Amino acid sequence: MAGLCVGEAALVTAGRRGRRWPQPLLRSAALWTLKHVPHYSRQHLVVSRSLCSAAYDSNEKTFDKILVANRGEIACRVIKTCKKMGIKTVAIHSDVDASSVHVKMADEAVCVGPAPTSKSYLNMDAIMEAIKKTGAQAVHPGYGFLSENKEFAKCLAAEDVIFIGPDTHAIQAMGDKIESKLLAKNAKVNTIPGFDGVVKDADEAVRIAREIGYPVMIKASAGGGGKGMRIAWDDEETRDGFRFSSQEAASSFGDDRLLIEKFIDNPRHIEVQVLGDKHGNALWLNERECSIQRRNQKVVEEAPSLFLDSETRRAMGEQAVALAKAVNYSSAGTVEFLVDSKKNFYFLEMNTRLQVEHPVTECITGLDLVQEMIRVAKGYPLRHKQADIPINGWAVECRVYAEDPYKSFGLPSIGRLSQYQEPLHLPGVRVDSGIQPGSDISIYYDPMISKLITYGSDRREALKRMEDALDNYVIRGVTHNIALLREVIINSRFVKGDINTKFLSDVYPDGFKGHQLTENERNQLLAIASSLFVASQLRAHHFQEHENSRVPVVKPQVANWELSVKLHDEVYTVVASNSGPTFSVEVDESKLNVTGAWNLASPLLSVNVDGTQRMIQCLSREAGGNMSIQFLGTVYKVHILTKLAAELNKFMLEKAAEDTSSILRSPMPGMVVAVSVKPGDLVAEGQEICVIEAMKMQNSMTAGKTGKVKSVHCKAGDTVGEGDLLVELE
Repeated sequence: MAGLCVGEAALVTAGRRGRRWPQPLLRSAALWTLKHVPHYSRQHLVVSRSLCSAAYDSNEKTFDKILVANRGEIACRVIKTCKKMGIKTVAIHSDVDASSVHVKMADEAVCVGPAPTSKSYLNMDAIMEAIKKTGAQAVHPGYGFLSENKEFAKCLAAEDVIFIGPDTHAIQAMGDKIESKLLAKNAKVNTIPGFDGVVKDADEAVRIAREIGYPVMIKASAGGGGKGMRIAWDDEETRDGFRFSSQEAASSFGDDRLLIEKFIDNPRHIEVQVLGDKHGNALWLNERECSIQRRNQKVVEEAPSLFLDSETRRAMGEQAVALAKAVNYSSAGTVEFLVDSKKNFYFLEMNTRLQVEHPVTECITGLDLVQEMIRVAKGYPLRHKQADIPINGWAVECRVYAEDPYKSFGLPSIGRLSQYQEPLHLPGVRVDSGIQPGSDISIYYDPMISKLITYGSDRREALKRMEDALDNYVIRGVTHNIALLREVIINSRFVKGDINTKFLSDVYPDGFKGHQLTENERNQLLAIASSLFVASQLRAHHFQEHENSRVPVVKPQVANWELSVKLHDEVYTVVASNSGPTFSVEVDESKLNVTGAWNLASPLLSVNVDGTQRMIQCLSREAGGNMSIQFLGTVYKVHILTKLAAELNKFMLEKAAEDTSSILRSPMPGMVVAVSVKPGDLVAEGQEICVIEAMKMQNSMTAGKTGKVKSVHCKAGDTVGEGDLLVELE
């Protein structure tokens, strides 16, 4: 099984249970070739290739060449399927993306402008010119950017180029949240109470919010992906929400129209994948649970949902199909619902594109949604009936971001990936990514590194595989959110399925602090760190013995290493000794045996602590005794010294911490949108100082105390880095 891809694993599991799926569905199930050849044997590769080649009918002609109007992982995802279907591909890119993975994967590539999205990936004129230049017959837009832009679809139609997505009528109707809500009502789809018109200004927003009753959701009419959305609990928050949502909507979608609706407290976010063709056929491909969110953006998704019963699932699916048929929908799309504790569900919006989380649906149904979109765009009817669509196994997706999870559950981080290794050597693992070692995560684009997907015969197996995959994922050079993802999937509430869209704020009311070690786990970490320290010391002695030095080196005779280990401001006395690959460590009146290969050059270290297998990453080791270890997903700072060195270290002065009460630093890299103060102004605690935009999300920076502005170090339009000084108070 280790050599099979996720789709193939699903087929094998189905076979073991004696279940038989319709033959066309079986042919489309084996989707994924293995990405990194060195991890697998030649025999496994042959098996994977032969199964995957059976998924596509070479006699079914679609397009000769497709332009992919996107970047990153979704561009790579589309290109993979095109290659398997024998279709040539064209990549577009900004100047800073010239060496990106999607550019290298495509058969051709065209630069469409400089880094800012408005001048490149949203530059319709440049993209249309690239289509003419390369002779592409069709365009796949991926998600985001121009994927739900009706004007782009019209431009393509005018040039007889096929848009791989729904027609302009469906894009306009479903892309506009106001019109889509009215259509949903007419199609007898359950809808949320709210205001169906466009909100003109902040005063009208307050009036409408009072009529509906707090809390309310303010959101961009043409938006998606959590951008341009704010929850308001009172008049003041409504005014602020109107301002920020309209600015984000204009920046992200070029459309600042807003609507307001009743906010359903503590709901689940469950969506239904639909697929329609140009012949009036439409299917629902089961649901995805997407309730784990931060700032209205999804973080962890799974399929199916543990919460739904078959009756509710069917009702949601049938309403989703009814809505799709109401607009003659022809492509892959997603109907999103909010579901309350009593399983009442309400239409939220319809996304007329491929969703970020589509892989979990592919895993449990065996369908390649990109292939289906291409077939439908060419005019072929759907190959399957509703009764053909299975729920086979369980799939979980974690969105791996270049973010700092300790800041508001994830503020963007930028940097270069100095080391990168995906956990594809594990069974049931799929990684959709568009990066490689050396790739840059910049302020211009979404900070997503990859989508990590695991598949299992049931939810327990899928979650265990996700835990292992996160432990085996090597990402160096940027701050990432693996610690948060791992904590979510092992949390007792999540494992039981007791979740809602407020899960993160409920479980971590004071913010995310990383994994909280039990006493046993703490001792394991101390033992592992001590073993690493001694192993590195022994390796250094070994090198010294074999150096051709004129000065003779006396080999130290050390039976036991007495160490002082500092963790979380607590100091522990540890005694370690070794016999070959095994270290015996005494810590806190406990004795632990730690065994490992101790290849200190490897980014991953598998160690056994008293029979418990742990996968750790030693991120750094410094001569002064500082060590960073990724253990159970969280990075721990450990300071290790020999007993003698620890005694001498007491005489070293520590650097005084900076007084931050009178200064405001940027918590993330981004661009200054507005500055609200000037030198000499008096500000109150909590008053807005400036607004920083990062990855198209606007964040209000406020004063930490009451005081007088001494100096302002930024202005609107400035690009700032994490930690840059913005404002000083007297």
